[in-house]
Amino acid sequence: MWIGIDDTDSPGGMCTTYIGAVLVRRLVQAGLRIVDARLVRLNPNVIHKTRGNAAISIEADGDPETAFALATACVEELAQFDDKKTNPGVAVSEIHPPLDFYYAALRDYCTVDEAVGVLEAVGARYRGYKNRRGLIGATAAISSVFPNQTYELLAYRKREMWGTPRQVDTASLFRAEEVTYPHTWDTVDRENGVVVGVPHTPDPVLFGIRGESPAWVKEARSYVRSEEPACEQVYTTNQGTDAHLVPGSVATLREGRSYLVRGTVAQAAATGPGGHVSFLLKDCGVDLRCMAYEPTKGFRAIVRALVPGDVVATAGSYKGGSLNLEKLGVARLADVVRIRPPVCPGCAKRMTSAGTGKGYKCRVCGARSREPEVKVLERRIQPGWYEVPPTARRHLARPLVRGVPAWEEVVLQSSQGCDAPPIT
Repeated sequence: MWIGIDDTDSPGGMCTTYIGAVLVRRLVQAGLRIVDARLVRLNPNVIHKTRGNAAISIEADGDPETAFALATACVEELAQFDDKKTNPGVAVSEIHPPLDFYYAALRDYCTVDEAVGVLEAVGARYRGYKNRRGLIGATAAISSVFPNQTYELLAYRKREMWGTPRQVDTASLFRAEEVTYPHTWDTVDRENGVVVGVPHTPDPVLFGIRGESPAWVKEARSYVRSEEPACEQVYTTNQGTDAHLVPGSVATLREGRSYLVRGTVAQAAATGPGGHVSFLLKDCGVDLRCMAYEPTKGFRAIVRALVPGDVVATAGSYKGGSLNLEKLGVARLADVVRIRPPVCPGCAKRMTSAGTGKGYKCRVCGARSREPEVKVLERRIQPGWYEVPPTARRHLARPLVRGVPAWEEVVLQSSQGCDAPPIT
């Protein structure tokens, strides 16, 4: 069976993954066998999300009635019902629901009625609380299949420690990444000297470590020194996979979806209030504003190095008429030239303009030239991929250390014209 839970937390506390970890242990105590525990990230642009828009799916063998009773009991005991934005959902199905619903919730928007329709069609047991919005995530979680997957080890705090400052040794986190990178990532941001894997919210999570396998996240965890955790859980995840991105075109983007879009830089980057950087991307006569916000730190220098004529692919979420950048691929760089008056071959002095359309003249010896000095300047960037730092990376965004998916390279290198069919 598949057990799904979503929308149990709030900005004031709790974490759906913690409820998942508690439920795993209660299921085992009740004699059920755990096949897999999944942390399923969904559309990061949904306005109703609390933080990372994560749902939980547990695949187990055993009695579905027992599983449903334990899952609802966990939610009723631990969810943040006092928060008006917390609307939990629980689903248990002996039939794997259609994969389409997972992708719809990952890349688009779904309704409670659509989720209920999926659950009814497979004969699932389900319960929604308050406005029942959590049924969307719970249904998407049990519908999910990961063509590409990563893992996260989450350590949780003892209840009496919730809401107090976390005691995690910073040096040990940097050591953990130093020893296990590139097999683990985003525990820290080494470039900016910042810890990433320890949250600052008043929830039960102590720290998290992401990596390519259960063995590697456990290896990294062995270096971490911290307060004693209440429990730990390794989840299979879709984090760091770019599963939320779809190929798009500048003219057809829809609000609140995430895309990879290819085009030509039409206007050089400008820095606005707050240090946010933007530039215009053009494709088939349509402009798109691309944004690199201040938290992306050094990534903004890459954006500032772009010039009109550069051909790039931009990845990110389309919100409010702008694409908020998660990474950037440079396919082709335009030549940047510097044009100056030539140097006089006799005097070795730089000539000056002799007047409009009259070329150049040496002030020393009077020699003349019609041709300026043209020099192609070296660019500060090269073709290839660039990404935001770990401190600004979204859960679903794939770090470059994991490589670039083939379909993204196809989009970057595509030479399709405006009338060509879209890449799918």
